[in-house]
Amino acid sequence: MVQPPLPAAAEPAQSLLRKWGGYLGPAISAAILIAVLIELRKLNWGIVQSILPTNPLIWLVFLISYFLSPLGDFMIFRRLWQIPYTGILPLLKKLVGNELLLGYIGEVYFYDWARRHVKMEGSPFGAVKDVAILSALAGNIMTVIMLVLTWPVIGTLGLGVSANVMAASLGLVLTTSAVIMFFRNGLFSLPARDLWFVFGVHCGRIVLKTGLTALTWALILPEAPLSSWLLLSTVRLLLSRLPFLPNKDIAFAGVTALLVGAQVKTGVMIAMLSMLTISMHVAIFIVLLLIDLAARERTA
Repeated sequence: MVQPPLPAAAEPAQSLLRKWGGYLGPAISAAILIAVLIELRKLNWGIVQSILPTNPLIWLVFLISYFLSPLGDFMIFRRLWQIPYTGILPLLKKLVGNELLLGYIGEVYFYDWARRHVKMEGSPFGAVKDVAILSALAGNIMTVIMLVLTWPVIGTLGLGVSANVMAASLGLVLTTSAVIMFFRNGLFSLPARDLWFVFGVHCGRIVLKTGLTALTWALILPEAPLSSWLLLSTVRLLLSRLPFLPNKDIAFAGVTALLVGAQVKTGVMIAMLSMLTISMHVAIFIVLLLIDLAARERTA
């Protein structure tokens, strides 16, 4: 695939990544390995085993939700670069890197992988950059849409946040989105049709993730109706994305008590799912490490 020239603003970053490209992949993999070892020390596998869901439907929904992000990325880069089906493996490592290390460190790793494994004219930097920017833009726009749709209910519940703080948070989200759109000609390098496709995949992923999270909660704790869990999942997304909101955990706990009842053990459930997610990160990275070792043995 022939990509258009990169914007001038992206050239210094691209040059820097090319200069240190030989060290990027191994360095990031080593950093992820260290993070995984740290998480392994933290995890109490006896507790993990004791809280494992027994309902296979819960596992199915949880696994679909977990793999939603790398599968969405695979759809995007399969269209942009026709990456092979084995490209899902670096995308899984990208997910683990972003979750256990720093946000967007996974994008740096995937850029390095694509530069070495994907045959294309030009650099993959522009596409990786565009996909990351559109992910943030889709998150901002979906946050605003969800806030508008749920405001009649959220407004009556209250989040323990003043109107000024809420307005400032919403204003920042709208401003950053407007800046991206205003400078889009200098930021993006992909064709418009590809940009719309990427944007649509990101929006669909956010909607599906929110719905699957609510479904998982409803399956684990059926005491409350699915509609309440869906609204709660939306509130959690809003709290995570809106800046300037203080005491987000306290606000979420308060809304949880109002929506599903204080007697429902929501905190225990969320802690259990968080531990299961970290366990998945660790297990996925170990599997990827074994696959890498097996591939090196075959080529040795």
